[in-house]
Amino acid sequence: MGVLVVSLALALAFAGCAKPPEAEQQAAKAAMDSAMSAGADKYAAADLDAAKKAWEGAEAQMKDKKYKEAQQAYIEAKTAFEKAAAAVEAGKKAAAEEATAAVAAVEEVWKKVAETGKKWEKKMKDEKEAWTADAKAVEEGLGKIKEEIAAEPAAAKAKIEELKGTVAKWEAKLQEMAAAPAKAEPKKKK
Repeated sequence: MGVLVVSLALALAFAGCAKPPEAEQQAAKAAMDSAMSAGADKYAAADLDAAKKAWEGAEAQMKDKKYKEAQQAYIEAKTAFEKAAAAVEAGKKAAAEEATAAVAAVEEVWKKVAETGKKWEKKMKDEKEAWTADAKAVEEGLGKIKEEIAAEPAAAKAKIEELKGTVAKWEAKLQEMAAAPAKAEPKKKK
């Protein structure tokens, strides 16, 4: 029994003397910074979330002075952040494809709305100025978004949503104008 007590005491002594895994912590932090710089928050969010959870677990173990567990958790966090950084290119490509498809869809709807708008332009009266400004903004916006897709597809997708709103607004207004009954000419008395 004496050997068991001595062994247990030695194990506890070594566990208490373990050093914080600072090198692993710094490596995981560097991998986190690299993933964030690469755009993992926009293009590999699920992988980044998993990596952050591993990081938080490591930090909690470090706080509890469970250095051996923290060391392993930092290694896992570093690997997870590296995976997130590696996934950015695939995520960016997918976002670019989605943005390109969304632009094509908006352009298709806009083409019809613009044709209808030109037909109704003379009857717009109070809304003609707003129509002209919005039509110009949509045309310019579509061009800018196409340029932006290659560099920053996530931002391009957000701008597409704005344009969709403008296009939908005019689509609805023009349909309303087309559906409104024409004012009847007053009947002449005989």
